[in-house]
Amino acid sequence: MYRTALALAACCLTLPALAAEPLSNGQIEAAGRVYTGTAACEFNQAVSLTPVDGKPGHFTLGYKKARYTMVPQETSTGAVRLEDAKSGMVWLQIPSKSMLMDAKRGQRVADACMMEQQRTMASR
Repeated sequence: MYRTALALAACCLTLPALAAEPLSNGQIEAAGRVYTGTAACEFNQAVSLTPVDGKPGHFTLGYKKARYTMVPQETSTGAVRLEDAKSGMVWLQIPSKSMLMDAKRGQRVADACMMEQQRTMASR
């Protein structure tokens, strides 16, 4: 049993990573409007958003101890929507605030989040 587990682990470690589907032009355009940095949210929560090196249009979202790889989704409203399809986490960004939602549960996780750019806009 132990040898089988080791052989299986070795096999899986050498498999090539599956290539992610390329982003559309609309997704790349939306990625250019994403605010990055650390957002201060209500109830003293924080969400961080950083670009993924070498993967244009991909972002890492950090919330508490969890990390999600987010990609932009095209919207008809102009709002920025980043989604991690696997986990169901969604980051919505409008000019005045952002929020983190768990689409699988239909719940807001963090609300009234503001990046530096949004704080600047709000103070005008």
